[in-house]
Amino acid sequence: MKYKGWFMRAAAFLPLALMTFLLSGCADVVVLNPKGEIGKQQLDLIYITTGLCLIIIVPVLILTFWIAWKYRAKSKKKEAYQPNWDHSTKLETIWWGIPIIIILIIAIFTVRYSYKLEPSKAIASEAKPITIQVVALDWKWMFLYPEQGIATVNYVQFPEKVPVQFQLTADAPMNSFWIPQLGGQIYTMSGMAMKLHLIADEPGDYFGTGANFSGEHFAKMTFNAKATSQAEFDKWVQDVKQSYPAMDQNGYTDLAKPATSMVRSFSSFPEGLFDQIVNKYVVKGGSAHHHGAESGNAKQEDHDMSNMQDMDMSGMDMSGADDHGAAHQH
Repeated sequence: MKYKGWFMRAAAFLPLALMTFLLSGCADVVVLNPKGEIGKQQLDLIYITTGLCLIIIVPVLILTFWIAWKYRAKSKKKEAYQPNWDHSTKLETIWWGIPIIIILIIAIFTVRYSYKLEPSKAIASEAKPITIQVVALDWKWMFLYPEQGIATVNYVQFPEKVPVQFQLTADAPMNSFWIPQLGGQIYTMSGMAMKLHLIADEPGDYFGTGANFSGEHFAKMTFNAKATSQAEFDKWVQDVKQSYPAMDQNGYTDLAKPATSMVRSFSSFPEGLFDQIVNKYVVKGGSAHHHGAESGNAKQEDHDMSNMQDMDMSGMDMSGADDHGAAHQH
């Protein structure tokens, strides 16, 4: 029985030892090893919020073990018995005040970084941004290069230290585009054109994936994002143009069918394919939503709204306005 107490104490510390062992491998977690400006700032936010949370978690864990040990049944030193004690203003202030202050600080940092890292916000750089259009399919990623006139599947390449403007949509169930080492994820949705700006600070192969459940083979929706020098990128574009077949409309229709795919490349693709996919799911009379994009559709939508505001409303029956409330404005 003498060894039973030591065994119980060892068992109590086992979870802590296991946690320490598991956290020792965090260097292999790609999100903690960013290679781009956006990813590094997001890691700063992770560190700040984690550190602030530890201000609460660590004392609580220490007090938990200390209280369990101090008031254990077989303790030789018996503590004072105070059956009528039920409140302490000092303690209440401490264990409510500190968490509230920390939550407010976390909120301030979160709001600040949320505005600072808005996905549609362009990255300040002397280099001219490159535009890559992304389409989420079942179960593959298609990348269109409107300036270079080429297309790829499950593979994307871009120059290092050059801002990349991703324009994203889906011709399949909603998904989430994510290159962990370069920056946070953003949803791809049919009938919508989202925008995401990322940049790679150095050459390398970066893991990319779909971070949203989208059916049977969603786990296979991974891709390789490769950052190279500008010269290597230009050479790769020329190689694709000279060595791979073109994608026509029928080719895209076959590609869009639900199925997994290996890495593929195309020397060209139908003009306006991205806008065609975006508008494919727009209800007749409506218009596609372009998040943060100065597209032709977005400008046309603004023009149509202006015309509506200029219309003569005198002939319209507004008698039911009070019954139904104010119109919802977008």
